[in-house]
Amino acid sequence: MDPRQYRSQNAVPTAGTPVLSGRGLVKRYGTQHALAGVDIDIMAGDAVAIVGPSGSGKTSLLHVLAGILRADAGEILLGGQRIDQLGEKKRSELRRTEFGFVFQSGMLVAELTAEENVALPLLLGGTGRKEALSRGREWLTRLGLEGKESRRPGELSGGEAQRVAIARALTHQPKVIFADEPTGALDTRTGQDTMNALLGAASESGAAVIVVTHDRDLAESMPRTVAIRDGLIATRLAA
Repeated sequence: MDPRQYRSQNAVPTAGTPVLSGRGLVKRYGTQHALAGVDIDIMAGDAVAIVGPSGSGKTSLLHVLAGILRADAGEILLGGQRIDQLGEKKRSELRRTEFGFVFQSGMLVAELTAEENVALPLLLGGTGRKEALSRGREWLTRLGLEGKESRRPGELSGGEAQRVAIARALTHQPKVIFADEPTGALDTRTGQDTMNALLGAASESGAAVIVVTHDRDLAESMPRTVAIRDGLIATRLAA
């Protein structure tokens, strides 16, 4: 990617209140800065690819925004309210109720069926089993997995397993979905189909999507791309 295509994040105008914001985010590992003062706004319905070389800080940024890691400095706001100062219990609850996650390997529970995996966030949040499974089946159907509800992860193809992970990320109607190399373990065609499924389902639900990827083609296909280098970011918007 040509660095001349990018401009300062602070120069990009936004309208309304961002669903998720980072202000002055700093994350250190020893003396190394993974994040060196990052500002970023994610609007409702955004689809953003975060790209950069290995070690540039893109996964650290995703994990800090999601509350998986604590920043060493800076603020994170969800709907205008600070969440970075919350304790681990409250941040864990936010990850279960307001955020959804899709990882490279899917991270499905091997002992559970597809519909049980999808229903898991609802079950953990106190939703009754019957309702949770019903909502899980609805999302599996919407993602083209009707008839696969009773299969366990080992009985699914890679693309099918990622669709189950997408359904799980969406079933509790999160505000933001974080996807870390969601197509990294898939072939090109399956990866494209999986991303189309993720972005289409997220758009339908109104959730924002933040994708960390090394896949240049995937990044180029996203409506918005943020490049991170040396713990700092610049951004390019699609024409």
